Amino acid sequence: MAAGGWRRLPVVGRVWLVTDCCGLVCAGMTWGLVAFGIYAFLVLFFIPAQWSVSLFIDTILFNTFAFLAVMSHFKAMTSDPGVCPKIELTPESVRDAKTRPDQVIYKCQKCKSIKPERAHHCSVCGKCIMKMDHHCPWVNNCVGEANQKFFVLFCFYIMMMSGYALFMAIRKTIMCVEMKWQGCTYLTPPVAVIVTLILCFEALLFLLFTAIMFCTQIHSISVDETGIEQLKGEKNLGGNSRANNYRNVFGKGPMIYWIL
Repeated sequence: MAAGGWRRLPVVGRVWLVTDCCGLVCAGMTWGLVAFGIYAFLVLFFIPAQWSVSLFIDTILFNTFAFLAVMSHFKAMTSDPGVCPKIELTPESVRDAKTRPDQVIYKCQKCKSIKPERAHHCSVCGKCIMKMDHHCPWVNNCVGEANQKFFVLFCFYIMMMSGYALFMAIRKTIMCVEMKWQGCTYLTPPVAVIVTLILCFEALLFLLFTAIMFCTQIHSISVDETGIEQLKGEKNLGGNSRANNYRNVFGKGPMIYWIL
């Protein structure tokens, strides 16, 4: 195990995992909340219902959002966020690190290594991360240059999953009230009401939270400024177009690949 609780695990090639207790608990809670959403979908909407086009659409959409949310979370959590290689500060390394004659080369006092421009040190990971936006305990990883796409997709699919769950819960409650809860759900009426209330609270909370995070990330990508740079007032003068900024994060392939 490396300093700062950072290690590589040989799962499907090379993946990264931060062994931070708080982050691991938050990541486990995230998966648990998604699992509760799937459970609530089964007992409230799927099991008691007869086949219909509406049920088919609900099943496909909700579970697709859930699957893509979990996969995006896994990728955001186990992907190298853009860790800067450790380079000892020598005249040769300083010369090689410069991309322009007037460039100032900085040394990270914690890593004791050259710190590239737009890199920041994460005290949780114990590494310098290229274009570090922030350290997110919910994905137990830094959000940086190499995994920002996965974090944005995680926020997007949780937002979509939460919004759709809230829509289904409201629609189902109205229908059950009209039926006086007779044969409306797999659960007994009191338990069904409790599960529905918990689902609505969870869906509304994470819909708002992930919507804010998603919009914040899209803005940061658009102007090519990380969250840390915005807090410090450090302006990026790269001059890239917004289209290039999005391609640098989501990939240079067809736009349909951006959401995968």
